[in-house]
Amino acid sequence: MIINMHLGVISCLVVGVVCSAVVDQKLSRNSSWTGKLLVVPMDGSHWTGVKAVAEEMGRRGHTVIVVIPEVSMRLGPGKHYITKKFPVKYDQKLFNEVLTEHVHEVTNPGHSRLKTVTSTIANLLKMFNMMATTSESLFQDKELIRFLRDENFDAILTDPALPMGAVLAYNFSLPAVYMLRGMPCALDATATACPNPPSYIPRFHTGNSDRMSFGERVMNVLMSILEQVACKVMYWSFEEVTSNFLQRDVSLTEILSTGAVWLMRYDFTLEFPKPLMPNMQFIGGINCEVKNPLTKEVEEFVNGSGEHGIVVFSLGSLVSSMPKEKADIFFKAFSVIPQRVLWRYTGEIPDNVPENVKLMKWLPQNDLLGHPKARAFITHGGTHGIYEGICHGVPMVMLPLFGDQADNVHRVATRGVGVILSIHDITVETLLDALNNVINNSSYKQKMQKLSAIHNDRPIQPLDLAVFWTEFVMRHKGADHLRPAAHELNWLQYHSLDVIGFLLLIVLIVTLAMLKCCSLCWRRCFRKTQKRKED
Repeated sequence: MIINMHLGVISCLVVGVVCSAVVDQKLSRNSSWTGKLLVVPMDGSHWTGVKAVAEEMGRRGHTVIVVIPEVSMRLGPGKHYITKKFPVKYDQKLFNEVLTEHVHEVTNPGHSRLKTVTSTIANLLKMFNMMATTSESLFQDKELIRFLRDENFDAILTDPALPMGAVLAYNFSLPAVYMLRGMPCALDATATACPNPPSYIPRFHTGNSDRMSFGERVMNVLMSILEQVACKVMYWSFEEVTSNFLQRDVSLTEILSTGAVWLMRYDFTLEFPKPLMPNMQFIGGINCEVKNPLTKEVEEFVNGSGEHGIVVFSLGSLVSSMPKEKADIFFKAFSVIPQRVLWRYTGEIPDNVPENVKLMKWLPQNDLLGHPKARAFITHGGTHGIYEGICHGVPMVMLPLFGDQADNVHRVATRGVGVILSIHDITVETLLDALNNVINNSSYKQKMQKLSAIHNDRPIQPLDLAVFWTEFVMRHKGADHLRPAAHELNWLQYHSLDVIGFLLLIVLIVTLAMLKCCSLCWRRCFRKTQKRKED
């Protein structure tokens, strides 16, 4: 018996070694395989996650070509990828004017709420039209299109919020990997055939949670109807440009539905629980892994904060300044707190900047939030910033400006890890009160540490997961096995209305037949009764 036990142990060890060798061999074979990846990014903060994947793919030996316009805000060259630029019909001056006007509208304290909303919508339409113009410029660059087609890429990585890359993938018959936070009008749910019931999935800009009252559900249903109209308006120029390029009419939903894998820049530490499709993968916090040491100057400033620590302040890639009267509110509030403040700010600098405030044109946000002395994070509520705060367990004071930011901060606030303020109504007192709460009320820190622990407890890092699925799509020329049959069903079939109608028809026929039988029986019985009475 002892001999058998030893033989069993030896057998297990041998099998384990062999299995390990096989796995290592497969991993080695996969890691040695390289392909060609075309990247068509969207400007602004959307570029952050896409760039991280592009750099990592290039570092692993893949040929990565990034197509960008000559005029942009943040797009540019990298260490591990090749850039191809195309001319656009606007210059940097006009581009900056549109951005400046947009920022001015969302931060200007003199406008009424209605004026702010209407101006924001008008500026968003301008930005969408500019993005459509960017797409048209690329599609009209015949030489570049021919070059890209001849490269025989294995896949395209893009952000579908700017459908330029999705259209190229559709035209080149290439599998597409989408990276996104979400899309206007729940286009991502429509394009993936993902269930999206308004009964418990809140629509953007409603302020609802996943647990709604009857009135909130009514508003949610109405919003789900209205957003379809809004989507038509926003993407109308894109569909026109796309139809001209493809030489046929095609809907944006049809193009997006061909996506192989959707990399979602969130997880359920931020988003409310909801259904997902097999080709949707969570990569929330993908930017947290890109870390660099602080410069000596910044490190000394941070360490000089002592036991009080630091506050990190950034309103994202678009907003690096604000009107002077609005900036004065922040300077006055910061002058009376014991913490040191690092602020990404390029606006007009007053003569009496508090000694505990350091103004920077570029802020190493993730590295500062990862520092042990980080006590609070003042943010506009962009996905990247929120996840950096969650990754490092730093409570937040949130000032949403536009886009999905109001919904992002609402989700954070429901977790009890942050306070929401309005950029239009903010005062020195409300800012001080919010900072005092998130720094000195231990419940915010405790809840944030728990949320951070949940977020960071995962078998694979988001960047590695994003790279894996991108390589998977490249190796297998898509992911058709993850595509549900729902894409081949029309609206009636998807909701089984044809089946329900058929069953109702059967019930109706059976009911009528039974009524007819009862009627005949009744008549026969009645006749017999009448005959007996006559006899």
